[in-house]
Amino acid sequence: MIRNGKRKIALTAVAGASVLALGLTACGTGGGGDEGGGDSDRPLRVWAGSQTPITANFNPFAPTVLHGALGPIYEPLFFFNKTADEEPTGMIGDSYEYNEDGTVITVKIKEGLKWSDGEPLTAEDVAFTFNFEGNNPEGNGLVSAEATDETTVVLTYDSAQYTTEFQRLGGTWILPQHIWSEVDDFASFANEEPVGSGPYVVDSVTSESYILVANEEFRDADVPAIKKVQYIAVDNNQTAQDLLAAGELDWTGMFIPNPESVTGNGKIEWINTPQDPTVLYTCSNAELGCVGPQTDVAVRQALNVAIDRATIKEKAFVGLTGDISPTYALLPRDEKWVADSANEVSPQEADTASAGSILEAAGYVKGSDGFYAKDGVPVEMTLTSVDGWTDYNDAAKLIAEQAAEAGIKITPSTVQWQEFSDSRQTGQFQLIVGGMIGTSVADPYQIYRDWVGGTAVGSTGPVGAEVPTGRWNFSRYNNPVVDEAITAATSTNDEATKMELYATIQSEIVRDLPYIPLVINATQTFYNAKDFTGWPTEEDLYAFPPSWGSIAAGYVLQHLKPVG
Repeated sequence: MIRNGKRKIALTAVAGASVLALGLTACGTGGGGDEGGGDSDRPLRVWAGSQTPITANFNPFAPTVLHGALGPIYEPLFFFNKTADEEPTGMIGDSYEYNEDGTVITVKIKEGLKWSDGEPLTAEDVAFTFNFEGNNPEGNGLVSAEATDETTVVLTYDSAQYTTEFQRLGGTWILPQHIWSEVDDFASFANEEPVGSGPYVVDSVTSESYILVANEEFRDADVPAIKKVQYIAVDNNQTAQDLLAAGELDWTGMFIPNPESVTGNGKIEWINTPQDPTVLYTCSNAELGCVGPQTDVAVRQALNVAIDRATIKEKAFVGLTGDISPTYALLPRDEKWVADSANEVSPQEADTASAGSILEAAGYVKGSDGFYAKDGVPVEMTLTSVDGWTDYNDAAKLIAEQAAEAGIKITPSTVQWQEFSDSRQTGQFQLIVGGMIGTSVADPYQIYRDWVGGTAVGSTGPVGAEVPTGRWNFSRYNNPVVDEAITAATSTNDEATKMELYATIQSEIVRDLPYIPLVINATQTFYNAKDFTGWPTEEDLYAFPPSWGSIAAGYVLQHLKPVG
């Protein structure tokens, strides 16, 4: 469902909005006021997530990288619009082609490109990037990356790479060789003064905000039309909502259950583009160091059927979310990839009887307190969500209540964003309400490789060690059958063969549930349509619209213009 919100009501008074706006550039002026057009000199004010206080880190490999680095500063070769099944658009790249067996990709880049420091951007930089340590996790398959002239790079792999087209060409940040060749430890490099190819460069950073300004060396002299962008430090949804209502933010992607509270100022409009799965991360693998009842597949299966998703959708997400498939195919876009129709959608109603049967078959016994235990160990788990993420916090409370009805004890709690990030990276958790990064093309391969791929494909590691850069298997799921199918799917351009392999992957993950599916998250984007034009809309959804969208946010900024 895509919902474009244009409902207008009288603005509800926002107590303390002027206090919240402290630290914002030109927060009391510009924006055109109520009578005229916009002020082209004032910044576009953005909230992209709960990173507070702000620490300068523009390293695209860092888990705490600031959002402005990903798209506005660094770019991949091509832009893939995840909201549609269409051909990619050239950014640094101009064209590409595969050889007959799919093992070689020849890329032509645009001529006359420059880095933001004025140095030439050539195919040597592209070849360096693909050879760079941070872009070569185990199982990457790269044999060589060679520049054959200033605008041509040849990428050679040990197997066909048809299925990884987006990851290679649309998800690899191109790096300036003259900067990154001097970096000894890419994982810890803060990169406080980044040199990129995108439309913006860093102007200043404080603990409250950071400002990007137009890159004078950008390939299109007329882009960006918005010369200054200010990213604001806000630590929770409610504060950001208040700032939107007060006219102090221009762009954000966040959940607001009552959109009318911010559209009433006559500036803000909104669009809903559900794309990304919301799930329960489970640290599922005892062999890799996970601890707790959730390491037992029977407990995960029981919890899966104990959840009342219909109630969660209505009460926590006010009906804005989409139905999720346990296969993680995005419906209806990817429905052709669901191998078994029984797995098209996760159960919407709770089935406490089935949950009890699953646990009892696995040797659990319900005690006089109404909760299950096995060998004296109760089925008791902690469930965390990020403080201030009100939709996820509400979902966690509902899940705890629903689980208790099935004899499973769950204690919900909230943590700060940094603690959440650290715990999921290192596996120091039992259950987390969190999001997955949805697929950027109409194919679930990306989720399969990055989120359920095991050690054999370089997507996870033991508890205590961070998940490999660029991968997201926080559950520590490690299934050789899945890894073998992922590896085979990487190399095929035959749809029937891929379908067979996906059927194998789906049957394994639907049974094992390393992530317990909840909903396809409501992705609401709120934007100032009075002072700025060029936003993605339902009629022209040229990019994924939220401000935190990796790659897409930089692409959107290239389309925006001030009014007046």
